[in-house]
Amino acid sequence: MYAKDENYDRLELATKIFTPSYVGFETVLGQAGIVFQYYSTIFVATYQTKEIVCDGQTYSFRKIKDTILTNNAGIENKGAYCVASKERAFLDVLYLNKDYHFDNLAPLDFDKVLALLPIYNNQRMAKVVHLYFKDFHADRTLL
Repeated sequence: MYAKDENYDRLELATKIFTPSYVGFETVLGQAGIVFQYYSTIFVATYQTKEIVCDGQTYSFRKIKDTILTNNAGIENKGAYCVASKERAFLDVLYLNKDYHFDNLAPLDFDKVLALLPIYNNQRMAKVVHLYFKDFHADRTLL
């Protein structure tokens, strides 16, 4: 791969290294304000796990099951690359991590989360999502 100059889109590059792929995980969650930790790494869902440093940028590729990876639900086409919605990124993180801390669930549309959940066909995830949903709504009623 090559770029004509230094003004290339790093998100586009991230999804061109391995295909199929899409930008997601902490990259999307950080931009949405769901996690507060800043990550300079660009996180990408694809068919293998690997970390690459290119032009000073770290790209972290995380393997996700083919049936999930190739399902376009919750994936937004940005023209030159695809990116997970915040709800899809949330679920992808839960899929790969049994214990993960989210700082702020308010930006999530739980109706969208629940609509995407069947893609994963994972009972552990379903239980965790329903607990988050229940806790989130309980906290909101206290306000």
